[in-house]
Amino acid sequence: MNGGDTTLGEFLRGHRASTHPEQAGLRAQGRRRVPGLRREEVARLAGLSLGHYTRLEQGRELHPTRQTLESLARALRLDEPAVAELHRLAHPSACRRRPARRERVAPEVLRLMRGWTDVPAYVLGRSQDVLARNPLAGALHDRFAHGDNLLRMIFLDPAGREFFRDWDAAARAAVAELRETVLTAPGEQRLTELVGELSVQSPPFRRLWAGRASGPVPRRGARLFHPEVGELRLAREALLIAGAPGQCLVTYQAEPGSPSAEALALLGTLAATGLAGRRPWDPGGREGL
Repeated sequence: MNGGDTTLGEFLRGHRASTHPEQAGLRAQGRRRVPGLRREEVARLAGLSLGHYTRLEQGRELHPTRQTLESLARALRLDEPAVAELHRLAHPSACRRRPARRERVAPEVLRLMRGWTDVPAYVLGRSQDVLARNPLAGALHDRFAHGDNLLRMIFLDPAGREFFRDWDAAARAAVAELRETVLTAPGEQRLTELVGELSVQSPPFRRLWAGRASGPVPRRGARLFHPEVGELRLAREALLIAGAPGQCLVTYQAEPGSPSAEALALLGTLAATGLAGRRPWDPGGREGL
């Protein structure tokens, strides 16, 4: 049994547990001991033997056919991103990997961010890599050890649970955005490696990734926490950069005159005087400010 097979089993179990009998066209009769569908119900809906389906969940079926996967997708009512992920997990070596593309931030965008002294701003790439930050965003994120990628900040960094006060919402939104990206760029090496890393190292990510997609999760508001200035209630905007497909400019704005605006101003002052915690994250060769 290898890691890929186990991950496929977790994917199937997650979707089986989140599929209600009524969604699959079955009548729920009596008290059920497990959430969602039973194994025998999925097997029957997919036209498989119970033994065959059980081996898939346990990682003992190494080469499921395309027909088997399509039958499972219909039985579990998978949407398009989930179908793509099912095939990727079942046949990872068959997914043609495309090399990672080096992403650069346009000088005009860097100059724009540099001019925003009271607004934290940063640029996310296709895989939610943080490509650049302005000084205030650097101060805001200065406690993160994994500051190079938003998903790693949320799921792998110890600071993530404290920083994102609405951690569950931030996690669901980040996974939903990653699903959309994987759907539009199947086989891209950076995305494949990132999903693999998060799946191995983060059980919460693994559960969300294996679960049923619920559509994009809006992230207009944000409650963040920085130990130097306390809680911040900010409006979050993610603006697509027209000249760089896949990149977006993320900004946080505080209501003028609010405690959060005062806290941001204080954080900026502390950062400028070198008193705000440790040195902000070094992007290590990516575009900086």
